[in-house]
Amino acid sequence: MSEKYLIFGATGSIGSSLAEQLVNSGNLVHLVGRSESETKNVSEKLGCAFTIADVLQDGFVDKVKNDISDVKGIAYCVGSIDLKPLRMVSEQDFNKCMKLNLYSAVEVIKGYQDNLKKNKGSVVLFSTVAAQRGFTNHAIIASTKAAVEGLTVSLAAEFAPNIRVNCIAPSLTNSKIAEPMLKNKALADGIAKAHPLKRLGEGKDSASLAKFLITDDSSWVTGQIIAVDGGRSKLS
Repeated sequence: MSEKYLIFGATGSIGSSLAEQLVNSGNLVHLVGRSESETKNVSEKLGCAFTIADVLQDGFVDKVKNDISDVKGIAYCVGSIDLKPLRMVSEQDFNKCMKLNLYSAVEVIKGYQDNLKKNKGSVVLFSTVAAQRGFTNHAIIASTKAAVEGLTVSLAAEFAPNIRVNCIAPSLTNSKIAEPMLKNKALADGIAKAHPLKRLGEGKDSASLAKFLITDDSSWVTGQIIAVDGGRSKLS
């Protein structure tokens, strides 16, 4: 039987790959993206319904719920790369990053909590290797994603046994948000070599794990923060 899954950040490398993997397994997927043209492209390729919504805008959850109210699982694949030395960091930087990565994820979960409970559903969130491994100029994003990891374990405890909540912590992945860094080949090659597996991540690497966690294949897994990082968090 096909299930319904909701993917926020559906035009990114991870979100679009997750959508494709779920559709290829016979599931129904609803896409949420900020860019109408990019979201439509993914929708037409995969045959998915979609909603255009900006998670930084008030009321975005209601807009999505008007289009889809019943789901088995939610993947919040929204992210950012906010890199600045601390002396240049403002409170506004932190507020925007927290709104994008944490507060809006909370609003999504609250909006669908009763429905997920009814369906014995699953939530997949995203952190970063930088939340647990120190990197220069990562104060904004590492702090914010560490909060996402705290949210994961807190909600997994609060929602058990009805809703599972897990989190994936990737290292740098070939993606639109990483493009400003990766267009410098020397920099990209250096970052790749910093990983024990000697390459950057691809969207499908994290998406494959997300597919496992969002479906009943992982029905005895909750409260986990799982690294998909080429070994960088443990071996380098």
